[in-house]
Amino acid sequence: MGNEQKATFGAWVAAIGTVIAAIGSTPIKRIPMETLRSFNLIGNELQATGNALEADAIEEFTLTKAGNEIQAIGNVTVIAGIVIDFNTIIKQELNIKGNLLQALGGSAALADSFDEEHTLEELYSIYGNLLQVIGNSLQAISGILTLNNKDSGNLDVVGSWIQAIGAIISALVQTKESIT
Repeated sequence: MGNEQKATFGAWVAAIGTVIAAIGSTPIKRIPMETLRSFNLIGNELQATGNALEADAIEEFTLTKAGNEIQAIGNVTVIAGIVIDFNTIIKQELNIKGNLLQALGGSAALADSFDEEHTLEELYSIYGNLLQVIGNSLQAISGILTLNNKDSGNLDVVGSWIQAIGAIISALVQTKESIT
């Protein structure tokens, strides 16, 4: 598999994972909490895998490569909070830190986009990365509010879906770039 195909495949794996995690973050009364938790876990596993594939497809060091690596680490941090038998506070802190790492990684990739030629695809890439950063940041804020026993409303759900929209836009951009 060539690097362009690997990057495109990785982008779609990450996007699908982000949507699955968003479903898992959405309180749906007909779906048991344990099932939603599994969706969140599987979604983060797919995101980590997709981000790692995207990073691996870039041969030289760039902020985008580093950003994808940092995002994958952020997903693994969230996964650790889900699967390891820690107390509730540590689980919440891992979730917050994982989302902040994902936002940091998205910011690095976003910064790289500003140095590129100003094309329509690059503008969409900026939008996709920016939405992911906003979404991850909202999820982290929600976690901080919850940790401090404050009502976070639906901030986590909104952040999850904003991140998912950004990931889909990024995957579409990567697909268009690999075709041309």
